[in-house]
Amino acid sequence: MRLFPGFVSVVLVVAAGLAAVSGQAPEFDLVIRGGRLVDGTGNPGFDADLGIKDGRITVVGRVSGTAARTIDASGLVVAPGFIDIHNHSDTTLLDDPDAQSMIRQGVTSMILGEGGSAAPSAKWPRFSAYFEELQRRGLSVNVGSYVGSSQIWTEVRGPRAGPPDATELAKMRRLMDEAMADGALGVASSLSGPPGVWIDTDTLVALAEVAGRHGGSYSTHMRTEGLGVFASVAEAIDIGRRAKLPVDIIHLKIAERTMWGRMPELVALVAAARARGQAVEANVYPYRAGQNNLASIIPPWAHEGGAAKLVERLEDPSLRPRLDAEILGKVPLGDWYNHYTATGGWDGMLLVTLSNPRYRQFAGKRMSDVIASIGKPPLDVLFELLIENEGSVPTVFFHHSEEDMRYALAQPFVSVGSDGSAVRDDGTVGPSHPHPRFYGTFPRVLGRYVREAHVLSLEEAVRKMTSANAAKVRQFDRGLLRPGLRADVTIFDAAQVIDRATFEQPHQYASGIPFVIVNGTLVIDNGNHTHARPGQILRGLGATGARR
Repeated sequence: MRLFPGFVSVVLVVAAGLAAVSGQAPEFDLVIRGGRLVDGTGNPGFDADLGIKDGRITVVGRVSGTAARTIDASGLVVAPGFIDIHNHSDTTLLDDPDAQSMIRQGVTSMILGEGGSAAPSAKWPRFSAYFEELQRRGLSVNVGSYVGSSQIWTEVRGPRAGPPDATELAKMRRLMDEAMADGALGVASSLSGPPGVWIDTDTLVALAEVAGRHGGSYSTHMRTEGLGVFASVAEAIDIGRRAKLPVDIIHLKIAERTMWGRMPELVALVAAARARGQAVEANVYPYRAGQNNLASIIPPWAHEGGAAKLVERLEDPSLRPRLDAEILGKVPLGDWYNHYTATGGWDGMLLVTLSNPRYRQFAGKRMSDVIASIGKPPLDVLFELLIENEGSVPTVFFHHSEEDMRYALAQPFVSVGSDGSAVRDDGTVGPSHPHPRFYGTFPRVLGRYVREAHVLSLEEAVRKMTSANAAKVRQFDRGLLRPGLRADVTIFDAAQVIDRATFEQPHQYASGIPFVIVNGTLVIDNGNHTHARPGQILRGLGATGARR
């Protein structure tokens, strides 16, 4: 006989009350009853209960006994908490530890540190100091971080091109070793623009070797995702082979209109490395637009010395002919990824944030519309915006195809990462007009690419968001629903879950995720943020003394 879920909940609540009266503590802090467990393995889901005690899963199956709180999950999917393998909340978490836009997507763990990282820096010389600051403020989600190769580069050389000399390289490797000992998860590079574009392959190998000795991995935003994308994938594979550590390619895509449709060839390049026994994986976000900066349209040499020097060069009329020719693609510049030529025109760019109040009216506008509004030639407007906004205008670029993205998403070695930040829907934290992935990445996969488009099965999508990402950063006590593992749990309605954020109106939380649990504590309870701060620091193997 199947009992009504409401009756079961009443019985358990009464039982918990009787236990309290008799002086007995409940056997469970939380019981999730009657849900469909999709456990993170990729195997078919099954009906079962979940018992949680002291921050860990203690029972999977039929749960009997008293509980301080019971959730009736009838008709809902119970999954491991989602792990965002590629997140940029390094500083927004300090402004808002609630991590609203991420936790409401079902994200319980965020992995930071692509290219630039919080440490080593003047504010946090070591990751130990940064992690202590996060713990002091409290976190609603778990946080781990790579150490950024660009961060180490600028700490040693400043905003200058390379290569480093022997003394500088030794210092970079020492900083890398300290970061790994403090719990960094590996080294991550962002090579498409300064300062990452200045870091040569041999230096990346030298840093990756140190990360590998500590059990870390190499995560990379490749040197170019445009015309040179095949060479960039080959470089990433070569770095992993030489340094003897796993590789994760960040947002695998072909961001060059003239090359759309060649994703099967790119996937084959990665598959061939895997067939040779090399650990190479990738991640994607489920959108056909990325976010970078309007300054990425300016060639790398003009960035040397930092933002102030960039502005100075943009104001120098003697440099204008050279800059114009290189931006418009009339002069080839090696493997530099030119966002202007790759995107195919100014209408493929949407401005995100402008620091100068006189220009904030253009946030959320297409660059083509801004050019028309200002009424000057396109490159004059580009230079004006950068000069008047201190050399930086975050921008969304519509530069890759939906078909290529879907093909990549379907590959078994490709997981899901947002490339976003934790922000709030009132716009008070983070950029004023962010990419919708800040709010919608994980629900978008479940709603659009599982339920509607059938690109993935539900079980495979959950695996790509949970255990696949946990394994990449060696967090073996998360990512699965198993007794003894940390109780990070996301409960969602598979028939309703969906993203709501759009490029035009990004500040909208996802829907269909009523409960999110972090380390056994409810953070999203019936759709409401409890402001609980149970999040922990996710440290790499180097911090625990483990070595390969």
